[in-house]
Amino acid sequence: MTTKYYAKPLSKLISELSRLPGIGGKSAQRLAFHILSLGEREVSALAEAILEAKREMKYCSVCGNLTDADPCGVCADAARDRSLICVVENPRDVAAVERTREYGGLYHVLHGAISPMDGIGPEDINLKQLLLRLQSDEVKEVILATNPNIEGEATAMYAARLIKPVGIRVSRIAHGIPVGGDLEYADEITLSKAIEGRREI
Repeated sequence: MTTKYYAKPLSKLISELSRLPGIGGKSAQRLAFHILSLGEREVSALAEAILEAKREMKYCSVCGNLTDADPCGVCADAARDRSLICVVENPRDVAAVERTREYGGLYHVLHGAISPMDGIGPEDINLKQLLLRLQSDEVKEVILATNPNIEGEATAMYAARLIKPVGIRVSRIAHGIPVGGDLEYADEITLSKAIEGRREI
């Protein structure tokens, strides 16, 4: 998107905002104009919140989740089920699972997925730390909750091959038709996964 029609400071702001994921040129432009319409105190608070998050947030040394304390709140919570570890690709996935309020175990964040096309191999994600965690006798099951795409499936299969010989149960989250969805609109892969993952009622 061209920003040559704007004054240099505004053009720079639009350019920086458009570098954020999911923010195209038009959205960056709208955000920039919105920021300029705010009072100086609100803009300072926004800038300070960004800087503070960048300064204060780090990765948990146990699970790899984003946190402001090490270990993170989940790893430090004695009430969590330490026999269960849910493996996810990124910290956003931890938040998604937590929002369900259905899971009470621990997490492990891989920070990516195996993707040979992008030059990402098993050594480039947080798998080694997971295997070290599994040396504890407490862990009885690992739930692989990577994304249901080619990279996520490859990562889940690779992780399962590493974990099964240790004698720990490995499970994969179910995939299929979303609640409220219609069968006629589901693609073949989603339908086949739904049939494959069927359960008795």
